[in-house]
Amino acid sequence: MKRYVFCLVILIFSISSLSSYGGVQPDSVIQNEPAQINGTSVQISDTTGIKSDFKKNTSNLLLSYSQKRQFSFITFLRGLGGMVILLGLGFLFSKDRKHIPWKTVAVGLVFQIILAISILYVPFVRSGFEIFGQLFVKILDFTKAGSEFLFGSLLDMNKSGSIFAFQILPTMVFFSALTSLLFYWGIIQKVVWVMAWVFTRLMKLSGAEALSATANIFLGMTEAPLMIKAYLPKMNHSEIMMVMTGGMATLAGGVLAAYIGMLGGNDPVLRLEFAKHLLTASVMAAPAAVVFSKMLVPNPDPVNQEVKISKDIIGNNVLDAVANGTTDGVKLAVNVAGMLLAFLALLAMFNFGLGKIGDWTGINEVISQGTGGRFTHLSLQFLLGYLFAPIMWLIGVDAHDMMLVGRLLGEKLILTEFIGYISLSGLKAADAFFDYKSVIMATYMLCGFANFASIGIQIGGIGALAPNKRVLLSRYGIPSVIAGTLASLMSATMIGVLLG
Repeated sequence: MKRYVFCLVILIFSISSLSSYGGVQPDSVIQNEPAQINGTSVQISDTTGIKSDFKKNTSNLLLSYSQKRQFSFITFLRGLGGMVILLGLGFLFSKDRKHIPWKTVAVGLVFQIILAISILYVPFVRSGFEIFGQLFVKILDFTKAGSEFLFGSLLDMNKSGSIFAFQILPTMVFFSALTSLLFYWGIIQKVVWVMAWVFTRLMKLSGAEALSATANIFLGMTEAPLMIKAYLPKMNHSEIMMVMTGGMATLAGGVLAAYIGMLGGNDPVLRLEFAKHLLTASVMAAPAAVVFSKMLVPNPDPVNQEVKISKDIIGNNVLDAVANGTTDGVKLAVNVAGMLLAFLALLAMFNFGLGKIGDWTGINEVISQGTGGRFTHLSLQFLLGYLFAPIMWLIGVDAHDMMLVGRLLGEKLILTEFIGYISLSGLKAADAFFDYKSVIMATYMLCGFANFASIGIQIGGIGALAPNKRVLLSRYGIPSVIAGTLASLMSATMIGVLLG
């Protein structure tokens, strides 16, 4: 533990000076002119201490690769440099540097790059992801049928505004039931088996590792290991690390649908665009998770490449499977609601104390002037923005937005990715970003369950399937968070480089 903390502190201090190379210092990074609506300047403030300019029709921000951008060689070099630094971090945190499988690392990176290029620029691949994106958007529409019966006019955003509990949480329940049904029919298992077979051949993984990595694209961090339940008690250190990192680096289908609704709102174009990006992020995270898990904890032993899915029965019949999935979805939705209530309340209390300290010391006025009014007082978001801003600059985030994106990474790590996406949604709606590419990169960066709370979830969930691995699970909790975070940052960096 001490080695990870020490390395992280040294890294932050060693690269913090590089932020000045971006041409914009953190305390002067964001100074936009106030938006004009009917000749009047309108601004939005929230309880997190950030003030953003608001413009009409901000939902018309199109996150489209068809937008023409000027190629910036400096940004390109920053992105490449960021990829090298992320790999350097993987090497730095490695438990056994001599046995790092560099061929697997290279194949994983090439796999990611080819996937990103194909989705952004190859028409038929892009069309395929658009079809999947449309399916997710359609699922959100189907959810309304059940939600309207329960909540009626409360779903009308024109009358009631946006109510998270009524418009976002129901998607988790429906998608959980749908996933359970697809699992009962064996559809998910077949898709996962094909992808796992490819992973074992290209990246030299064991069959169980490949199954877990690919299953995490569709399932949650505690559901995916069910596919390899028979193998878990016999797994070595590297394989357990792979299972944990796969869960940390990807998103479950239920929350994926929720994030599409949060970021896309009622705009069908934006919902489809974010659906494609979130799906891409989750798929790209699988090879990235392999890369960094194998760098941090290499596997010197021979691997068994047999791909065999554990045959767990999720229900006795179709209705039973749907009922079980619905019950799991309700538990997930209630858990998310309770978590958000507690975390956001604690965050507000913590920021209240920091704000008072800022008032007494005069720091608030300095912060407001130094950030051009974007941050109005001392807050956790402000501190996180400064802490991670150098890393954001290094991976290619626009210098004007590096504090905002850095704040989102900090919220994901310390709180949860759910709160990070909530903040991203609010900042996007308030038109707080200087460059639309920062929104896309943040979408990829937040993809994954890599946060400290997830360590306990994995120890409890996977530990129940393999009690003899509980000590190992607790030992690799922090390393798996680091690997999952590096995987998400690598995906964001690659997308940033390709977008120019």
